[in-house]
Order: sequence, then structure tokens, then C-alpha cells
Amino acid sequence: MANTELKSDNLFEMMKAHLASDAGKELTKKIGLVYQINIAPKKIGFDEVSYIVDLKKGEVTKGKYEGGKPDAIFSFKDDDFMKVATGKMNPQIAFMRGAMKIKGSLSAAQKFTPDIFPKPAKM
Repeated sequence: MANTELKSDNLFEMMKAHLASDAGKELTKKIGLVYQINIAPKKIGFDEVSYIVDLKKGEVTKGKYEGGKPDAIFSFKDDDFMKVATGKMNPQIAFMRGAMKIKGSLSAAQKFTPDIFPKPAKM
């Protein structure tokens, strides 16, 4: 497995802080689901790095989910994930173009919206 620096690594670190904030705690209460996000440097399915966004506990961790099965699993290329997370690409369009793959509950997947991500600081 390649030990590649992904652009999204930084975003997941910011997400940890976001989920610890009051706004993040509200999201955790509202959504209450567990997501696994697989990020590939170049091509989905190759050299993927997995992150767990646990919106039951309000945690973000690197690695596969240990507590059974996540509610939904997303697979992205690093660049496409950044576009969706920063609002530059609509998640439905990403899915239709094959830039995002989903396994598991589609209703759970639909609750994974851009407001889960921290907003970039205004310059």
C-alpha cells in the first residue's frame, strides 16, 4: 500500500475539530450514522486510505471500521472528494459521473451532506 500524502488528510483533521464543536455535536445528534470513506490517490479501488466518520460518537478516525458494518461506504479519488467536500461538485452529479461510489444504505448516504464538513475560513 502506497504511503501517499492525500489532500483530504488535512480535511479529515479539520473535521475532527468541527465535530468536537457545538455545531458538530448538533450534527452528531441529528444524523447518528457511521460512514466509511475510502480515498484513492488516482483511481478508485487502488491504494485506498479509509476514514471512519462516526456521527454516533462524533469522531473521525483513520482505518477500517471496527464496530461491525458502517451505514454507508463512499469511495472517491482524492481530488473528487475535495471538490464534493468544498462544495465545488454536487454529490448527486459526482455519483452519476462515477466520481463517487456508494455501498450500503442509500438513505444513510443521502444524509451525508456538505454541512458535515467544516467551512474553509474566509480570507
